[in-house]
Amino acid sequence: MTIPNLITILRFVLVPAVVLAMLQSRWEWAFAGFVVAGLSDGVDGFIARRFNQQSRFGAYLDPIADKLLLVSVFVVMGFIGQLPLWLVVTMVSRDALIVCAVLLSTVIGHPVEIKPFLVSKANTAIQIALAAVVLGELAFAGHLDPLRPTLILLSGVLTVASAAAYLVAWLRHMNGYGEGGKSG
Repeated sequence: MTIPNLITILRFVLVPAVVLAMLQSRWEWAFAGFVVAGLSDGVDGFIARRFNQQSRFGAYLDPIADKLLLVSVFVVMGFIGQLPLWLVVTMVSRDALIVCAVLLSTVIGHPVEIKPFLVSKANTAIQIALAAVVLGELAFAGHLDPLRPTLILLSGVLTVASAAAYLVAWLRHMNGYGEGGKSG
């Protein structure tokens, strides 16, 4: 168990704390927890690279912690009416489709390795910015118009583009599997 892995586990612990704070309208706490989680993500990555503490376990754990926090925050924001439901459904559906594609490929003996595309990294960055803006607006009773609507639109477009990129890559990987052909 490395220090970066322990920091990542802390992010898992922060998820229910941030969600609970949001459900109780304790926006300052929710915002602070989200910021701490974000900073800890950068710190664990720096420590892992700088002190050669990278691990296979951490390579799997880190993105799961990030995604769990982001999806949880988006679902609660959709539930309380701070984000449009179409965006939340699009985001959750994209992530569910990726997980299902990976599981299906693995189950049928043709596993696919998922590597993030540039569009997916941009999507994640915009989603993080959107969550931070909404939590910040709620915590500090401010409005950052037109930032929120712009981030919502960008997030929707990038989520769809990212889903399409993963779908195309997965279909290329699976092309011909089970039909006597080899995939590449």
